[in-house]
Amino acid sequence: MIQDIKIDVHHLTRVEGHGNIVVDVKNGKVEKCEWQVPEAPRFFESMVRGRHYTEVARVTSRICGICSIGHTLASLKATEAACAVEISHQTGRLRRLLKHAENFDSHVLHVFVLAAPDLAGAPSVLPLIKTHPAVVAGALKLKRLGHEWGSLIGGRTTHPTSAVPGGFTSVPTEDELQTLRGRLLKAAADLEPLLEVVAALAKNIPSFYRPTEYIALHSDVDYSLYNGDIQSFVDGRPKERLPVSEYRRVTNEYVVPQSTAKYTRNRLPCYAVGALARFNNNHEQLHHEAKRVAQALGLLPHCFNPYMNTAAQAVEMVHNLHKSIQIIDELLAEGVSLEKPAAPTRFGKGSGAVEVPRGILFHEYEYDKEGICVSGNCIIPTNQNHGNIQADFEKLVPELLEAGKGEKQMELALEMLVRAYDPCISCSTHYLDVTFKR
Repeated sequence: MIQDIKIDVHHLTRVEGHGNIVVDVKNGKVEKCEWQVPEAPRFFESMVRGRHYTEVARVTSRICGICSIGHTLASLKATEAACAVEISHQTGRLRRLLKHAENFDSHVLHVFVLAAPDLAGAPSVLPLIKTHPAVVAGALKLKRLGHEWGSLIGGRTTHPTSAVPGGFTSVPTEDELQTLRGRLLKAAADLEPLLEVVAALAKNIPSFYRPTEYIALHSDVDYSLYNGDIQSFVDGRPKERLPVSEYRRVTNEYVVPQSTAKYTRNRLPCYAVGALARFNNNHEQLHHEAKRVAQALGLLPHCFNPYMNTAAQAVEMVHNLHKSIQIIDELLAEGVSLEKPAAPTRFGKGSGAVEVPRGILFHEYEYDKEGICVSGNCIIPTNQNHGNIQADFEKLVPELLEAGKGEKQMELALEMLVRAYDPCISCSTHYLDVTFKR
């Protein structure tokens, strides 16, 4: 067994934000093993104070440029819960369609651009332009579709404009929805050969097993991205199910020395969120085409290998396409018309949750009698995954040492592990420890 290892990855690549990996092994003993988040904190909870209820989602959509649709929708749901606003069936369908667009858009980027190079043994996506030109070109085409799909429903994909408390300020025409439906059908066919390449590369996904708690939204009737209760999955079966209003009982935030982002814990010392957590909690509700792809990728229910989160994202892409076609059919069957957004019937406190690409996202606000926000709280998926990444490191490093892996092999394995979580690190930094000297 190798006796001395020193890994210091400063600013991990192919992830959003700044995260460090530090491992120090001396005489075969692990002296330090840390996933570090050193970014400056961001104070969006403070920014929403003093804002009118109609403005809050516009502010919080800026938390993330990748998941701004999800932040908008979680914010709107929290505001609507606080203001007792009931949305229409049409609004609910359009929001689900918008949510699928974001999930698809982000997963295409991660699977084919950020994770695929690891599986293909390349340092980045650039060499794949020569070795896998059809895959790269196809992925870029699908990425463009995801962006235009989100823009059609939300006004724009990044920081959407048309989704507002109680409804939408504009809606797509039936002709536009018909056109989108045709594009989604074609995309489902175009995606097939790309996923065949991913399946061929799946043999390079590292084998690693660490049972943990998986938390996601869950519904008995749908693969939950927009609606559902909070469900905890432990030891191969659901353990608890709570309404979104009780999210603090699940998240239990706390701070650690090496991170400006808070950690979370529930039934176990840490838990995971994201595509794999959704798959473990909701695989029965997947579209049958998505289930077929899961089997081809070797992704089976009750999976405890965090590296397989990338495979779960690929499965969700298929689900996003086919479920969105169904939603469009429902909208066209009933007809689409511009509705006046529902108005508040009271002001108080409320919470909302949606599944963004990286996992379950919580927003909570309180409004005074004039509809002005007096407090806000946002708990980001990557924030919830930090503790699980650290626990994975603590189990993985000794296993790599025992297997005789060298420094570079170990470094790559740890980098791939973090990238599998597809972290959005900047969005998760909300903690700052300040010491005042007098």
